[in-house]
Amino acid sequence: MNKKILVIDDNSLNIEILVDLLGDEYDVFGAIDANTAFEIIEENTPDLILLDIVMPDVDGFDLCRKLKENKKTKNIPVIFITARTDEDSIEKAFEVGGIDYVTKPFKPKELLVRVKTQLKIKNLISNLEYISSYDTMTNTLNRRKFFEEGDHLFETNKNLYAVMIDIDNFKMINDKYGHHIGDIVIKQTALNIMNKKLDNSFLGRIGGEEFAMIGVYENKDDVIKNIDDIRVLIENLTINTDNNEEIKLTISSGISFYKDEFITIDDFLKDADKGLYEAKGTGKNKTILRQN
Repeated sequence: MNKKILVIDDNSLNIEILVDLLGDEYDVFGAIDANTAFEIIEENTPDLILLDIVMPDVDGFDLCRKLKENKKTKNIPVIFITARTDEDSIEKAFEVGGIDYVTKPFKPKELLVRVKTQLKIKNLISNLEYISSYDTMTNTLNRRKFFEEGDHLFETNKNLYAVMIDIDNFKMINDKYGHHIGDIVIKQTALNIMNKKLDNSFLGRIGGEEFAMIGVYENKDDVIKNIDDIRVLIENLTINTDNNEEIKLTISSGISFYKDEFITIDDFLKDADKGLYEAKGTGKNKTILRQN
C-alpha cells in the first residue's frame, strides 16, 4: 500500500505539479484551504503533509500549529514548501512543528529525497514507539504502557473494572512441551481475549502468562458475562504439539469494580488479583468477582 501525502496549497496549479511529481510513488491528495485539508484528513489520514505558508483562510503557520495540537494529526510530519526565503519564516516554520523547509521553485529530485527521508524517519519512530508500548509476542500493551494508560483512565473515570487473568498450569505446559509451545499458548490466549473483550477496554501482558485488563463499563453484568465468556472460549481451545498431542487450555480470572477506597491503579489491580488468587486456589478455570 502506497504512503499517502497531502498537499495543502491555495494554488491549484502548485498542487497539480506536486501530484505529477509524487503520484508515481505515493497516493497524493490536494487541498486548497484548511477546511478541505481537515476533511481529507478525516477520510484519509496522510503519512506526510506538504504545506504552503500563504493561504486565504488561515496561514500555514497557524494550520501547522492546529495540526500539532490535534491528537489525530500531531505525529504527521509537515514539510513547509513556500516561496518565502527569509530567516524569520524558516525559524517560525520549525517553531510551530515543521520538520523541513523547502523553497519554491524547488528542485524535483531534492524534494523527492526529502519526502522519502522524512517518511523513513516517521516509520522508524513508529517502530520505536511500538516496541516501547507493545508486547511483541502478543501485540497487547506491555507492562509499562498498560500502567500508563491505566493511570490515565483511573484518574479520569470511575465507572471502571479491572481484571487479572492467568493461564492455568502454564509452567507444566512449558516444562513438558517446551518454550515453543508455551509461546503458542500465550499468543493464542492473548489473541482470543483481544477478539472477545469488550470494546471500551484494553489488555496488557504484565507477566509471563499473566494479563491485566481495564475498561469502562455501563452494565456490570455485561462485564461479568464477557469475562466468563472469554474463559469458556479459552476452555474450548485446543493447541496441537509437534507430536500431534492436544493441549487443552483454561484460564482463571479475578474481576474488581472501582471502589472509592482505591487510591491508585495498583490498589485496583491488587483487588482483582485477590479474585484471581481465589480462582486459582479453588480449582482453577474460574471467574471470581470481588465483592464490595
